Amino acid sequence: MERDAIEERLAHLIRTTDELSDVVAAQADRIDLLERRVEMLMAREAEREAAGGGGVVLGDERPPHW
Repeated sequence: MERDAIEERLAHLIRTTDELSDVVAAQADRIDLLERRVEMLMAREAEREAAGGGGVVLGDERPPHW
């Protein structure tokens, strides 16, 4: 393989690696955000359960007003 072809392939590989690195960094940021949101929702639900309200009526359960 001649030198120009090798340099061209190397440049392409470097660009691809940089693009993939950017994608991975963006995904890591998104995962961090989603984990914080899940933690917030879990804490909110734990508070709601501790307060004894806000339950969800499931299938064959009767609502509390019956």
